[in-house]
Amino acid sequence: MRTDMDKIMPERCCTAERRSLLISGWTFIKLWAVGLVLLPVIRFINFRVPAQPRIFSVKKGLKKDGFILEPDFIIFSEETGPVAISRKCTHLGCRLNYHETEKILICPCHQSKFTRKGKRIAGPAERDLPVYDVETIVEENGNSYLVTVI
Repeated sequence: MRTDMDKIMPERCCTAERRSLLISGWTFIKLWAVGLVLLPVIRFINFRVPAQPRIFSVKKGLKKDGFILEPDFIIFSEETGPVAISRKCTHLGCRLNYHETEKILICPCHQSKFTRKGKRIAGPAERDLPVYDVETIVEENGNSYLVTVI
């Protein structure tokens, strides 16, 4: 049964649905526009220049089963040739020390231990050490090495 009020305001429920749909649509468009503006800003803030590989020349001789200690890496003489291992601990970035008697690299900060090939033995570090490319250059007065650090 229809009342006089229904005659004055017909289909009130449909008008409310349309209004909420328009409000939701405008809200979506506004959020999309804000995201469109913020995306380049966030990409700009998080931008980092990719690290360029550094090449080090080491003019010291390497004895059999010996090593050459440098600030960023250590070169070991292995059966397959020279191997360069990072001296930066993968846990917190402390500089590793080489212990000749035990033939392992030990982190002075939290005692993470690594083999001569960079494999993790113990400690809080969860990853192995990075291994760098070594190029041997044969010269008259002995070998020199080019190490590419990334």
